[in-house]
Amino acid sequence: MAAAERQDEAERSSIKEAARARLRRHDVGGRFSGLPLPKASVLLPLMVRGGELCLLLTVRSMQLRSSPGEVCFPGGKSEAEDKDEIDTALREAKEEVGLQPEEVEVICRLVPGIDKRNHLVTPVVGFIEDTFQATPNPDEVSDVFVVPLEYFIKPLNYMTLPYKTSSGHSGRMHCFTYDDHEHKMSFKIWGLTAHFAVFLALVIFGRRPTFEVDYDLDNLISSAVQNFMNLYASIYERKKSNL
Repeated sequence: MAAAERQDEAERSSIKEAARARLRRHDVGGRFSGLPLPKASVLLPLMVRGGELCLLLTVRSMQLRSSPGEVCFPGGKSEAEDKDEIDTALREAKEEVGLQPEEVEVICRLVPGIDKRNHLVTPVVGFIEDTFQATPNPDEVSDVFVVPLEYFIKPLNYMTLPYKTSSGHSGRMHCFTYDDHEHKMSFKIWGLTAHFAVFLALVIFGRRPTFEVDYDLDNLISSAVQNFMNLYASIYERKKSNL
């Protein structure tokens, strides 16, 4: 191995190790698994490319009934054979982009979100090799692309959208536009996908973003849990009132 390659590999290992340490401190494990909501998981695939951390994202096929053409992470609903949220995320990533479970170094589960159908969505973070070549399932995925993780705290094109859920919970929705020079396309990343990407970037970089976020950055995990529990409580109260 040439000296330059050895240096490159050492830098890659060092970036990964620092990220692993921060991620493990924010691992929620199965803390929210028992909540009485239908379950789903997404995989947040991290890689080191060109000396920086990057995230792999997909574009949903236009043939899908739900959110066609939208950017998301590989993932989907839990199935009976899945042991836990990690199993769901790995199975879905294999089905959607051909990523084999053994090619993923799973690091942690982060604070979940709740999607517009009131599924409990758990983000599972894992490292993959930057040499991974996606083979998208055309029935589910029309495109696969990679974004530097730092873009989600220091974007070039960003707006925020205020929103209110059907249960009355209000907050801000991040909306990023990313110009991908490799694809010569722009991708819009918003909703729960952007929410998870921003939180992941805050965990790993520990820096204040160039835009406002609904977290206490000095107490990131406790404020993220509090935000989630407020959202969950608003949905639970609405369910009770509809009985």
